[in-house]
Amino acid sequence: MRYLVTGGTGFLGRMVLTRLLARDDCEAVYGLVREGSRDRLLRRLADVDGHDKVVPVVGDLTRPRLGLHDAEVDGLTGRVDHVLHLGAVYDITADEATNHGANVDGTRGITELAARIGATCLHHVSSVAVAGEHEGTFTEDDLDVGQRFANPYHRTKYEAERIVREESTVPWRVYRPAVVVGDSRTGEIDKADGPYYLLTAISLLGRLPAALRFAIPELGATNVVPVDFVADAMVHLVHRPGLDRRAFHLVHPRPQPLSEVYNALAGPLGAPQVQATIPDAVGSLVKKAADAASTVPALAAARDIGLAELDIPPEVLPHLTFPTHFTAERTAQALAGSGLASPEIGDYAPVLVGYWREHLDPNRHRRPREGGALQGRRVVITGASSGIGRETAYKVARAGGVPLLVARRTEELEEVKAQIERDGGQAWVYSCDITDGESVEALVKAMINDHSGPDTGIDMLVNNAGRSIRRGVRLEVERFHDFERTMAINYFGAVRLTLALLPHMLERRFGHVVDISSIGVQTGPPRFSAYVASKAALDAWAGIVATEVLGEGVTFTTVHMPLVRTPMIAPTRIYDAFPTDSPEEAADKVMRALVDRPKHVGTLLGTFGAVAGALTPQLKDAVMHVAYRVFPESAAAREGSDHPNRDDARTLDTGPLSRGAQAMARLLPGVHW
Repeated sequence: MRYLVTGGTGFLGRMVLTRLLARDDCEAVYGLVREGSRDRLLRRLADVDGHDKVVPVVGDLTRPRLGLHDAEVDGLTGRVDHVLHLGAVYDITADEATNHGANVDGTRGITELAARIGATCLHHVSSVAVAGEHEGTFTEDDLDVGQRFANPYHRTKYEAERIVREESTVPWRVYRPAVVVGDSRTGEIDKADGPYYLLTAISLLGRLPAALRFAIPELGATNVVPVDFVADAMVHLVHRPGLDRRAFHLVHPRPQPLSEVYNALAGPLGAPQVQATIPDAVGSLVKKAADAASTVPALAAARDIGLAELDIPPEVLPHLTFPTHFTAERTAQALAGSGLASPEIGDYAPVLVGYWREHLDPNRHRRPREGGALQGRRVVITGASSGIGRETAYKVARAGGVPLLVARRTEELEEVKAQIERDGGQAWVYSCDITDGESVEALVKAMINDHSGPDTGIDMLVNNAGRSIRRGVRLEVERFHDFERTMAINYFGAVRLTLALLPHMLERRFGHVVDISSIGVQTGPPRFSAYVASKAALDAWAGIVATEVLGEGVTFTTVHMPLVRTPMIAPTRIYDAFPTDSPEEAADKVMRALVDRPKHVGTLLGTFGAVAGALTPQLKDAVMHVAYRVFPESAAAREGSDHPNRDDARTLDTGPLSRGAQAMARLLPGVHW
């Protein structure tokens, strides 16, 4: 037997191809594919016995004459016994033109081609969608029963089948599968569709006690069949003689109430079960109320927003149930003796759910990890060569995470990595100047290349690298570059790196960004206008972006860090007399931001400063002015020197701090003075 198959790169198509190739009488399978799908077809069948019998034929269902030249048609003439037409758009959300091009024009092209090459039979994969909105029984002999179509997909499937029945000069057979789900033995499926749209919502209900029971009205019935049944039944019917000019309903023998399908899927997800004990009349009223609500723009918009958060296209909702009962007695007779029948969904739902959770759950990367919140998480840490960044890297590694160490100084990063590895952890080193766009682009490309896989990706980012400048505004009037330098790293550098990683996080529907800000944003200490402004800009930016990407699972935490004794403040001798956090204590705050992912991490003093600024702004200004008077300017600030550690306040030439300054430093610990 020799076959010409369309749609071989699709999920059902691959299943059918695999079964054809397994037949002892299979001599060759010609696969009609687009140029861009040729290699894909061969790759998907590379591990299948008999794959060497597959011959790609480059064409296009949407082009005139299928995009085939006369020589290609001549090469198929007399060499094909069965034409199996599975190629189509199977997307209820696709527009009219897309559906018509593949489903209608493509079917007409295949019908004409089957006649030109002298095939013995044309096998057309239709769908129960041809019944449209027909209410009542729909038999295998029915096609036009006056039904209406509320969706382009349904209408074009009807038109395609009509073309085969009315225009084919070659004997034909039609196959109408119901809603096709994954393999009943492996759970394999290529995309979320049909009942799979419910799984995200049901998984959220899994947070409730599974012992709960809900009484609901029955909202209708659907018809679900596993792909292995459809493929097995179709291949059996293709080769059984005497079945030409007949349609076959590849369906479950009885309608399946939506409550039954829900319960079958809810069990493996640990969600509460439902019991359809409320009278059907109530269910009818609920449907009518929902239909009426959809005509109110505000209510329809609210519905669509809620559906979007659950990854359910609004177009799908009206088609979760069928008003039609599909009979399949003649199909059952044709399958008699084969042992083929659609299993009950309750028997194979756990396999479907297991495969979905592993491969298709859009929120799978958000799930808690065994071994702790950071177990196996890839955490990018900038400024990781010293101070807060280095201590955070150690703590992340000890918590089971994998720190991706970023700084300009590679040698120091290698030392951090070596220490992590001596402690039994894992770390990666990346040299980058985050103020340079090309350097950041290369960094992100390398990290994604190193850490992208089915179970891995860039999970978190700690924007820790920063620059601090302590200088009063009177000394800044001719030093605009002080503001440019702080913005370059504290704001633009952090934003640049976050934006570069954001598409990766959005694609995985999980990511967390920790911005190391400053208590200065909350308290507004004098002499830090350049530094605090850059941190405040980052706070504002992250606060807005967080509202835009929340639905995709990307979140932000701002850490308003108090004064920390790190190399960045070491040149400022004034801080020797100040109470400060150690780098380890600061890293604990970052760890809280990574593990718990709150909106904000800070100190009581910082919160008090923010509240005081909002309630008594003039009093706060007065207190800060006193601080400006009691804490002197540094010699370095007055002389305008630049220190390599990025802090211009190196020394004081005015002697020890006054008692008033010392008292204020202790009264308001952690504030940058």
